Amino acid sequence: MIPGRVLALDPGTRRVGLAVSDPLGITAQPHGVLDATDPELLARIGRLAADLGVERIVVGLPVSLSGSEGPAAAAARRFAAEVAAATGLPVELRDERFTSVTAERVLVEAGLTGRRRRAVRDGVAAAVLLQSYLDGGR
Repeated sequence: MIPGRVLALDPGTRRVGLAVSDPLGITAQPHGVLDATDPELLARIGRLAADLGVERIVVGLPVSLSGSEGPAAAAARRFAAEVAAATGLPVELRDERFTSVTAERVLVEAGLTGRRRRAVRDGVAAAVLLQSYLDGGR
């Protein structure tokens, strides 16, 4: 069975990082960011998923180092439920510990300046999240 294209969303209070897999569901690539405060956010995600032929969506779940969940995790769970309702696609939550740290390290090593790093960090973090999901099985 071909796994199909997967969209990853790394939700934050200001931005939602996006990443998408190749059609076979093997590799992840950053796909930019959306404004988390945009009233059309769910509609934009739905259109993007349809345009890309996405078969499932992965949403980052921020948990503490101990694995406990706080207010940000509760917000991510609500967001995942809203995305599922808006798109009609299966949505899975995935532990996102260290995705932003990993993304920042990659961007620093690539020589990006502070302003440019901030502009792409959330999309790269979503790609780190998605690649972890793709590598770890579903």
